[in-house]
Amino acid sequence: MFGIRLSRDNTRMKSIQLLPGKERSLLRRHPWIFDGAIATGEADAGETVRVESHQGQFLGWAAFSPRSKIRARVWSFDVNETIDAAFFAARIQAAIAARSRFDIQSDGMRLVHGESDGLPGLVVDRYGDTLVVQFSSCGSEYWKAVITQELLAQTGLQRLYERSDASVRSLEGLPEATGWLAGSGDTAMLLKEHDWTLSLDIAEGHKTGFYLDQRDSRQKFAQYARRLNFQRVLNCYCYTGGFTVAALAGGAAHVTSIDSSGPAIDRAAANVALNGFAVERSTLMDADVNASLRQFIKDGLSFDAIVLDPPKFAPTAAHAERAARAYKDINRLALSLLAPGGVLFTYSCSGGISADLFHKIVASAGIDAGIDAFISERMGGAPDHPMTVNFPEGEYLKGLVLVRK
Repeated sequence: MFGIRLSRDNTRMKSIQLLPGKERSLLRRHPWIFDGAIATGEADAGETVRVESHQGQFLGWAAFSPRSKIRARVWSFDVNETIDAAFFAARIQAAIAARSRFDIQSDGMRLVHGESDGLPGLVVDRYGDTLVVQFSSCGSEYWKAVITQELLAQTGLQRLYERSDASVRSLEGLPEATGWLAGSGDTAMLLKEHDWTLSLDIAEGHKTGFYLDQRDSRQKFAQYARRLNFQRVLNCYCYTGGFTVAALAGGAAHVTSIDSSGPAIDRAAANVALNGFAVERSTLMDADVNASLRQFIKDGLSFDAIVLDPPKFAPTAAHAERAARAYKDINRLALSLLAPGGVLFTYSCSGGISADLFHKIVASAGIDAGIDAFISERMGGAPDHPMTVNFPEGEYLKGLVLVRK
């Protein structure tokens, strides 16, 4: 861990100068500077640099990352702002205060959402009395001790677990890092969400242990189940069974859940039992989703509602074409299994797939399946995972609720 960094004098910072025309995105307050935009200047990993146009105009204060394609991430566009402990205290305070304006029906929430909260490369989730943090950039890693100190001080909590094990750290030249930064104890815990309870382990699984961003979608699915009296539900890529529990809580007669991870299926089974649902209302399959959907079609099965919430197929736009084929295939199969009047909740969490492209992919899947559907609703991440107008990349989670004609 880097040592405590209390203050820095911006007047003594190193600087980088951009190539002509490359300042335009920063003038629009976009926080990323790619390696190909820099004409001159360099710094150590995580060090704060002054960013200037080719004419010497101040553009921002940024954290430098010598090995990443995103060579610098902007902390501030204010020339008078100093990047020090007080800066991080203010940003963290603002992020936490923003969550108080959202109606979050859970004791688990995202307190800091990276660039959207002006803290690039930093994710902070709260699960009850425990904070779980991901430092995914050189800048957030550089200030880790200060950030940790401020998070504990401002939340009043004593337990903070690091989950800096996402693959993006390797792109920054950073090793994986996990474990307690403050406090200790069991990493398994219970999460209260809407009308149900879910178990998780913050040391295991995806993200920080759970998909908090789908909180509102799970509630919406429960509402549909209750209103439309779902009898047969299919939850694909079910992970630990969040949508499964939501469907059962909404009164669905039976839910079939599929995931290729045995531990995730075991956790899903535990979550069904935890909420007191009869075992005969749930079938859990440790299997490949694509192959299972094809087999269901051969068997002549149909479902009143289907959830498609696959993993990230396209982390960047460079992977979009291959991912589009994968998304189209699973949506075509799902639409083919949907009963007339049935409901499909379909999602993409791929940053390389825009909302417009995802809509086109699903439409093409419907054409190939010979099925038309109404778009009932468009879904996104829960409000504690905000997207700002200057950072469209923050809209990573896209969802459509379709009702088959």
